[in-house]
Amino acid sequence: MQRSPEQRMAIKFCVKLEKSTAETIPMLKKAFGVDCLSDRQIFRWHKAFTEGQEDVNDENRAGRPSTSSSDDNVKRVRDLLNTDSRLSVRLISETLDITKTIVHEIVSESLGMRKCARSSCQKC
Repeated sequence: MQRSPEQRMAIKFCVKLEKSTAETIPMLKKAFGVDCLSDRQIFRWHKAFTEGQEDVNDENRAGRPSTSSSDDNVKRVRDLLNTDSRLSVRLISETLDITKTIVHEIVSESLGMRKCARSSCQKC
């Protein structure tokens, strides 16, 4: 959600004004409408700010490494496509053990190619 930090600042402001969570939720829903954080998230952030947290950003957490579309993977996909440019994203994914979304990103963005209806790659 793009507006999360803005909403967290609003929650922090309500905490500074000593507003309860029950008072904060309707104000946020009125201000942000359908883009409002869930009640659970509002409770979580309200509690964190009440306990002294100052930063409105999420803490860093472990997840999928951002190096999935690394230079090595781009090279592996390029080399495989050089052998047969008609390979599908699914087949490339299975062959190289890289997720389909990463393969698609590499093919379309890093290699500047697009998949056609007949599953062949062409230069854009």
